[in-house]
Amino acid sequence: MSTALLEIVDLGNGEVVLQRAGEDAPPLLRIQFSDESRMYVMDHCLEVAKAMIQAGIQATAQLTDQAEVEIEEEVEQETPRVLH
Repeated sequence: MSTALLEIVDLGNGEVVLQRAGEDAPPLLRIQFSDESRMYVMDHCLEVAKAMIQAGIQATAQLTDQAEVEIEEEVEQETPRVLH
């Protein structure tokens, strides 16, 4: 993803979107709260959506780090070891 600024916008209808700031492009992410879930979280849909997005970013970073370590381990295992 580019280094563009992102914004989280509450559309007021139970939908929260993550989009690039200042662009008319479609949202990068949509979170849709049902009527039942909106009643459960009361007026905190935006805060819940922020927490969900943050958790997703953290999980992605961890998975990326894990994949990089696995690739490095595979490369190391493929290199023959010579003992003298």
